[in-house]
Amino acid sequence: MNEEELKKKLTPEQYNVLRQKGTERPFIGKYVHKTDDGNYVCLACGNPLFSSDAQFDSGTGWPSFDKALQGTVEYQDDHGATEIICAKCKSHLGHMFDDGPTETGKRYCINSICLDLKPKKIKDIDCP
Repeated sequence: MNEEELKKKLTPEQYNVLRQKGTERPFIGKYVHKTDDGNYVCLACGNPLFSSDAQFDSGTGWPSFDKALQGTVEYQDDHGATEIICAKCKSHLGHMFDDGPTETGKRYCINSICLDLKPKKIKDIDCP
């Protein structure tokens, strides 16, 4: 998807955060607190990024995860911080910090506006 297609697909606020490295205000995003089980995907391209199993409440006002799905994000220096971008479409997602409370020691601080949650599907149950 090229930039013109992304401008048409995304709202101006989504485009600002994903493509122009903006930041949404804290505590307003729909994924600040853990919701349903599933995988969070990049809003721009649908690339799976984080499992809800890795989400925790950091109290910062943005969704936080202790790890990304393997190979789905890339890391760039952002004036001393570690910027997280989608490995598929190169959209800005947020930043990673080394102050996480789990065994990984990582806190991926991600803008809700960059994410879409794809809930886990319920398996068919065999009834006798």
